Amino acid sequence: MGGLPRTGTPLPCTALTNAQARSIAEAFRPVRVWGNRSDYFYIRSKLGSDPLYDGVLQQLPDDGQPVLDLGCGLGLFAHVLRQRGDSRCYLGVDLDAAKIARARRAATQLDDVHFDCLDLQAPLPARAGHVLLLDVLQYLEAGAQQALLRAASARVVRGGRLLLRTPLATGDGRDRTTRVADRLAWLVGWMGTRPCHYPDPKVLQATLTEAGLQVTAPRPLHGRTPFNSWLLVAERPVL
Repeated sequence: MGGLPRTGTPLPCTALTNAQARSIAEAFRPVRVWGNRSDYFYIRSKLGSDPLYDGVLQQLPDDGQPVLDLGCGLGLFAHVLRQRGDSRCYLGVDLDAAKIARARRAATQLDDVHFDCLDLQAPLPARAGHVLLLDVLQYLEAGAQQALLRAASARVVRGGRLLLRTPLATGDGRDRTTRVADRLAWLVGWMGTRPCHYPDPKVLQATLTEAGLQVTAPRPLHGRTPFNSWLLVAERPVL
């Protein structure tokens, strides 16, 4: 465990306002009055408490390059992109077919937003641009993590970025809280796979560097949440 980050300067970012979160959550309201509202309330809470989206958008170059969102879940990043006036092409992929179906229904009013059901251990879409891996790695074994990082890096264009948020194996209270929460998410069925391996940041940085990316040190991106979330930014040099 030696050398793992336990502290760091948090990124200066905030969660969405209540009005912004509610506006996006409205797209996930059930058509019928008696329909299931769990997505609606989850999204309002998630967007209103987690600084993930603001933090990632601050690191996403404003260059119009497409975004490939690996493990996109309900596709919330696409909604935040459009809410911020960013019209670039977005493709989100996820193993959970039910979430992809709900993501598609909620995104019918979003131009150039696409979703596909895909196991991240299968070949990734060929499109290149910027790549997102947000809160995904811990659900893969160590070897599968390395393979996914190499495949994702290959989809990053020159001048493009791989933006990676993940919990790290730091062994502190946030680490323990995150492990419990991830396991509960699997047990109640919100996540289709159980948490498997919490990565070492040195291994992450070495893998991405070997893939030709320039990697910054991880920085906390947990805001007021109790979780052990860190952001790594990896960029492919222009030359």
